[in-house]
Amino acid sequence: MHGIEPTRRPPGPAGPGGRSLGVAVVDPVPIFRDGLAALVHRSQGLHWAGQAASHHAALQLCEQVKPDVVVLDSALDPNCHLTKLLNAGDPALVLVTLIRDANRTQQYLAAAIAAGAHAIVPRSIDSRRLAEAIRRAHSERRYIDPALAALTARPKRASAPKGDPAHDSPPSPRGGMPLSRREYQVLQLVAEGLENSAIAKLLFLSVETVRTHVKSILRKLSARDRTHAVTIAFRGGILIARPEDGYTPVTADTTAIPGSR
Repeated sequence: MHGIEPTRRPPGPAGPGGRSLGVAVVDPVPIFRDGLAALVHRSQGLHWAGQAASHHAALQLCEQVKPDVVVLDSALDPNCHLTKLLNAGDPALVLVTLIRDANRTQQYLAAAIAAGAHAIVPRSIDSRRLAEAIRRAHSERRYIDPALAALTARPKRASAPKGDPAHDSPPSPRGGMPLSRREYQVLQLVAEGLENSAIAKLLFLSVETVRTHVKSILRKLSARDRTHAVTIAFRGGILIARPEDGYTPVTADTTAIPGSR
């Protein structure tokens, strides 16, 4: 396993723009992550920056590796909280959202774009088009796959009176995000059953710092204890249930697949 490096780097052959783009993937399905890794390895101008299968691992990956592009499965971000946090944490980061059929709605696409997604493509997209979408999203900061273009058109709201704020505002995802990036990571790990010491080790924090974050989470969610905070977070859409594929959360990983070099 290769060590996680803290800065962007341009190994491998550069693309037309003269610099190789580091691409990471956030997806719950191992074989899908492996497939994207293989795609990146064989695409000119792209290099593999790592993978994650959960929200806290995605935040950790982006903090430590700083990829140029993150490809994100919409099933892991139904309320677009992760998109918003990743975008706020690194304005230079380009986010490519892979849209599953369950999220293929005008409301979700508008919410994802409003949260900071730079590219919207179907999860069933073929490899050649995905590589091109990644390059165009990075160079143009906006790419909508033609198959989804109709869903990004401004929705007609004939019933809404002119001047009504709802008439001009894109629909928002359910639930707000009252927590900071670090608090969100801590809450994710609390929901997985980890104690403060284990969370501190995983996030490279002191136990006292984790304890402070937990206290802040309880206060912001008006929760009696950790279990109550997790319950509130799931009910409010701050935390999400695992996608139907099922997965075991993994930490940020930059392992190259065999035979890729």
